[in-house]
Amino acid sequence: MDKYECPCGYVYDPAVGDYEHGIEAGTVFADLPEGWVCPKCGAEKEYFYKAD
Repeated sequence: MDKYECPCGYVYDPAVGDYEHGIEAGTVFADLPEGWVCPKCGAEKEYFYKAD
């Protein structure tokens, strides 16, 4: 599962999810809800890029 990084430095790791915002571990980036934003800075999904 690919990790995606926000320009602010936050990395979304599907193995971890985003528990504080109701995203369970195992949720791939493409399956995140439309309204999900970076929990660190509030950036929308479109600004994330695939992390190395």
